[in-house]
Amino acid sequence: MSRSIRSLIETGTKLYLDSVEPSEVDRNLAWGAVGATSNPAIISGIVEEGALDRSIESLLAAGHDDEAVAWALTDQLVIDAQKKFTPVHQQTGGNAGWVSFELDPILEAPDVGLSDAQRTDAYIDSGKQWASGHANRMIKVPATPAGLAALEELVAAGVTVNVTLIFTPDQYTQAREAVWRGAQRRPNLDGFKSVYSIFISRIDVYTKSEVDLSADAQGMVGILNAKRIRQDNRSFWSDKRLPLEQELIFASTGTKDPSEVPWKYVEALAGSDIQTNPPQTNEAIAQSDIRFERTVDQMPAESIQNEIDRKVDVDAMHRVLMEQGVDKFVKPQRALLELISQKRYELSPTT
Repeated sequence: MSRSIRSLIETGTKLYLDSVEPSEVDRNLAWGAVGATSNPAIISGIVEEGALDRSIESLLAAGHDDEAVAWALTDQLVIDAQKKFTPVHQQTGGNAGWVSFELDPILEAPDVGLSDAQRTDAYIDSGKQWASGHANRMIKVPATPAGLAALEELVAAGVTVNVTLIFTPDQYTQAREAVWRGAQRRPNLDGFKSVYSIFISRIDVYTKSEVDLSADAQGMVGILNAKRIRQDNRSFWSDKRLPLEQELIFASTGTKDPSEVPWKYVEALAGSDIQTNPPQTNEAIAQSDIRFERTVDQMPAESIQNEIDRKVDVDAMHRVLMEQGVDKFVKPQRALLELISQKRYELSPTT
């Protein structure tokens, strides 16, 4: 194991991989990663490399349409990763070793014309379907109005959820309350686990273009937001006496500014909960000589917090980031379907 990554894990961080590409899973397992996540962009990258051509040929020969092929490939890649993380899941009693499976992002596309109620029903039905029979699969549900409305029913049905696309405290609070209502409808709470993916670097991209902050405060908004939500999360669950931890996932941890070190957010949030890092971020850490210390409990200076609270319009930030987030949610799934269509022509030119 890399000494730098070992020092990160020793702070208390659970290291997850933002990929289910098989060789990356193997490499990150060796480094001490204890979970992974998938999304359409990740699946597209694997398909584009040609690694799944034989599987695609078989699925096409069986008469599957492009959408069915895309979901079959996603399902199999997630299953393969789940198998690799099963020992971790068993050793930790379900506190780690999870692989996240993202529900259909196209449900949120404005041009599809679904109402929020129809989207919610689709999330509930597909969430139950894709979770069935999987001990260490989390179902990723977006913190959109329709996704939030689906959480109680999914959790009540025994589905383990990863609430994703969270930018602001109000989203987190709505998600947590819905999840807890669903959990209380279960026969027991023995296997109850939930996580909440707080996006970080996208917030700082927004503030750098939209908010006039001092040099000390600029680039700190995502970190402050995540740390505050973590405090709230720990406070809420502290008296519930649950067998498993209900955790945050620090997501969008790859830096977008090339002038910043790749591990900026990793270092700022070292010490607890889950970090889902892109492969290139973990690679940069592994090749570095940095030694991580626990920093997740250390808040920015009060002057920085006050400036951020005074200048950042959280409602406006929420609106912009959710619009962008839904767009970034939908486009990769459509790109994956286009790629499958292209593969259909390349691999079966007579069809």
